[in-house]
Amino acid sequence: MSFNTIYVLLMSVRMAPRLPLIVLLMIHGVSGADWGVSYSHSHICALKNSSVIMSCTYTYPTGYKIKKVFWTKGPVKGVEPPDLSEDPEYSQRLQYLGDKQQNCTIRLSHVTQKDAHMYYFRFITNVTDGVWLGKPGVTLTVTDLQVEAPERVTEGDSVRLTCKSSCALTDGATFIWYRNSQPLTERRDRNNQLLLQSVRREDAGRYSCALHGHTYISPAVQLSVTYPPKSISVSISPSGEIVEGDSVTLICSSESNPPAEISWFKGGTFVGSGRIYSISKISSDHSGEYKCKSRNEHGEKYSDAVTLNIMSVRCFSSVAAVAAAVAVGVLLGGASGASVMYICLNKRMNRRSAMKESVISDPIEDTYTALELKSMTSDLYDTLTTVHPRPPGDSCTTLDPKHENPSINRKMLQ
Repeated sequence: MSFNTIYVLLMSVRMAPRLPLIVLLMIHGVSGADWGVSYSHSHICALKNSSVIMSCTYTYPTGYKIKKVFWTKGPVKGVEPPDLSEDPEYSQRLQYLGDKQQNCTIRLSHVTQKDAHMYYFRFITNVTDGVWLGKPGVTLTVTDLQVEAPERVTEGDSVRLTCKSSCALTDGATFIWYRNSQPLTERRDRNNQLLLQSVRREDAGRYSCALHGHTYISPAVQLSVTYPPKSISVSISPSGEIVEGDSVTLICSSESNPPAEISWFKGGTFVGSGRIYSISKISSDHSGEYKCKSRNEHGEKYSDAVTLNIMSVRCFSSVAAVAAAVAVGVLLGGASGASVMYICLNKRMNRRSAMKESVISDPIEDTYTALELKSMTSDLYDTLTTVHPRPPGDSCTTLDPKHENPSINRKMLQ
């Protein structure tokens, strides 16, 4: 036998054992062609407090039987991957929807940011070393929602609010908007933006957003609408007649954002600032028309004028005396159709020289009708006609005892 022949025989012997080893490996099926896990989504973005479906299927060699299936997370080298269904943090929230044949889908409920991990499906067969871990797994990201909006916008402008998330939501999201916790039913679409055109004061409020079919609602963000002063008015306290010596308060009411600065004017003269203008111990010098001006960065506006009429103390006392006299006359006579006319003349004399002050006014020119009583019975009352005035000054005409009707006195004494 030649040397070449011997060499070929020896090489054949050395190579012979390799064939059975290759066949053995194919029989036991450790080749990746027969083993595998396929995930529907490799990345999932889920909303906080929502439920997540992780869908997958798995394959293994024919003839093998599945002994155990479970999901795990973040395997550590050299450590047996844990079964999440046995983990207290997951056991009440994780539900296996698959089987022990091909389906390996699970549902994870009430997810939070703590659940953001890489998840894997693992199965164990009845054959030694017949174990498989599906890599790469499913990356779960959990997001909340945040409203992005300007802090303030001017009335009449347009504003865009955005409902933002930290990742692109996997499910087809339908957004819902709320203002002051009330849903804006007309604002429901797949666009995560809310457009307010020609903003009004009524659009101000706290805005939040959510996804249709989910309970989670974003934190609210305040939207402030600024506008110039409107609805300016002045009120007087106390209301009614004002007598010399009283204290009077004028209050300016105004709607504006930002709050307006208030200025007060008597006629065209500036007299004060602030929402409240107070006058203590009022006198006739304070008589006149008052108005307030409301002004902010967007504009200004004046209120309508209000008039202060000040009654003198003597004039006020005379009014009470006349009213009492009329009441007595009505009670005594029982007359119907009685009429009272009261005229109070508040004559303010300018200071003059000593000579001018001594001048007596014309009694005919300064004569005023004070009181007129008429009754159905003409013989019961005489008509008071003309009463001559007292000396000039702040005066009010009242009944003069010299003109009393004797018949009335006789009636009173009976």
